[in-house]
Amino acid sequence: MSYSVRQVASWAGVTVRTLHHYDRTGLLTPGTRSRAGYRLYDETDLARLQQILFYRELGFSLDEIGTILQDPQANVLDHLRSRQRQLSEEIERLQRLSEVAERAIEVQQTGVTLTPRERFEVFGEIGFDLSYATERQVRWADSAGHREAMARAAALTKEDWRRAMGEAAQWRVRLLAAFDAGEPSDGPAAMGLAEEHRLHITRWFTTCPPAMHRRIADDFVADPRAFALVVPPSQQRGSLAAYLAKAVHANAARTGSPEDAA
Repeated sequence: MSYSVRQVASWAGVTVRTLHHYDRTGLLTPGTRSRAGYRLYDETDLARLQQILFYRELGFSLDEIGTILQDPQANVLDHLRSRQRQLSEEIERLQRLSEVAERAIEVQQTGVTLTPRERFEVFGEIGFDLSYATERQVRWADSAGHREAMARAAALTKEDWRRAMGEAAQWRVRLLAAFDAGEPSDGPAAMGLAEEHRLHITRWFTTCPPAMHRRIADDFVADPRAFALVVPPSQQRGSLAAYLAKAVHANAARTGSPEDAA
């Protein structure tokens, strides 16, 4: 028994155009034609189409499907195992993206409660990179300090933010002056600036013991987005992030407990 292209398209849930494309590429050529030249599909063609749609659902390309169906010696099991590995990796990737998206929603809900205009007005060049914020949220989601910081940030008013950012700007001027003057990173001036930064975090966001401050400073070196929250790119110097991190480590060794400085 033979079936028209429209019948097959309707049963298989594909378009007539798709079946025509399969025919042109040789992937599925109907066994017969009507007297008028129309494509007619038999049971063998339908079985092949079922295989094609099965492999398509698994994400195989048409070229890959053609290779599998063309070669009777093809090891279908190897192809399927390879595709299973790819699908497992993709599932893991999508799961990570889903988690990041979920955290991004939380950041938007519990983060800085200012309008975009107010953020620009208060923060100026200091911006909050959402990609860094969401990664940090995922990484530190179980941290009590991070939860406290998010809650306190959400409670700050526009004037609170203005004062906090003004304080940070004055500190930044002194940091750049010390760096430009060649003050050693483990000297009293640099360590004093590091301690000011630690106390600034404690005052506005969350209690910041020396051990936590060291981890934050390490992020400045590892991730430019983190350092941009402290010093905007237009004011940065080469190795300034490393300079501040060394000062923080030196200050932690000076002011923290042995466990903090370890």
